[in-house]
Amino acid sequence: MTTTDPTLGDRQGYAGLAGVPLSLTPLTRKEFTSDAEVRWCPGCGDYSILATFLGVMPDLGITRENTVIVSGIGCSSRFPYYVDSYGLHSIHGRAPAIASGLAITRPDLSVWVVTGDGDALSIGGNHLIHTIRRNINLTILLFNNRIYGLTKGQYSPTSEQGKVTKSTPLGSLDTPFNPLSLALGAEAGFVARAVDSDRAGLTEVLKAAANHRGTALVEILQNCPIFNDNAFDAVKGKAADEGVIPLRHGQPVVFAGGRLGVVRDPATGVLSVAEVAEVGLDNVLVHDAHRADPSIAYALTRLTDSGVLHRAPIGIFRDVTRPAYDDLARQQVATARGEGSDSDGLQRLVTGQETWSVG
Repeated sequence: MTTTDPTLGDRQGYAGLAGVPLSLTPLTRKEFTSDAEVRWCPGCGDYSILATFLGVMPDLGITRENTVIVSGIGCSSRFPYYVDSYGLHSIHGRAPAIASGLAITRPDLSVWVVTGDGDALSIGGNHLIHTIRRNINLTILLFNNRIYGLTKGQYSPTSEQGKVTKSTPLGSLDTPFNPLSLALGAEAGFVARAVDSDRAGLTEVLKAAANHRGTALVEILQNCPIFNDNAFDAVKGKAADEGVIPLRHGQPVVFAGGRLGVVRDPATGVLSVAEVAEVGLDNVLVHDAHRADPSIAYALTRLTDSGVLHRAPIGIFRDVTRPAYDDLARQQVATARGEGSDSDGLQRLVTGQETWSVG
């Protein structure tokens, strides 16, 4: 049994899912787990992401019949097979375009895009930035392992400069994309980063992304043990204390046990890391994920190492609501239809004023 009562969504803390039917009965992880054999390489970070995702879905209160996962091509794009919901394993780079059509025409669906750094940022780059720009109501999970895994180890758009791979035997010459900087440049309202093995952090980010009305982009740092092993060791295990810069709305951006903090140069606006004892806690940046101006969120993304990763901010960079394209499109169609009986008004718009008959 389901309901579209928006107050139920509010009580559960998922008002951003208004319009999507919510279950009146508790859901379980088992309901979302398919009987397909999970086939990734041993030790792949995708296993951890899948396990966390399956744990989150029942908490959202959305039935599997109202859940759709769209993927492109790559290791991450096997994802729809392993979740017992509606799913589509589409074509390379085009998952955002297909998911956009679903979100616009079916407001009763919770639409997710699962993609990788190659799929989303190379052949799919144009689709990705325009989906974000339009702010269509869907959630994008971008698995970033800084390599092409499915095609056996070529460099990707996020591989660091100098990276030696099968396709760059003398080292990559390309400057890598910073996915979160790119998303903010495309006017993203929700931007976050998590680590595959951090179940608590990933859970928190996924729930917040699902709650967001509009496009939500979550970059997940995902280990590829075969072709790019240990790429994110700096933000895992014991090293995470020094490597992870945790972002908590309303709290000072400090890490390394409070020893280090992020400060903003008042003259240039540039962010840097400093010893808290030297600058004073009062001068440490207080994170505001709801700030309308994205400049500080963008500056935080620039604290991520573009080469070998030693340090990276983790958490929600920006969570700002703006009108969603699909909501506006449906309102526009309703207005057009309201100008005549049934679809007459819409048909007049399609026909236009500059038409003529032949014969």
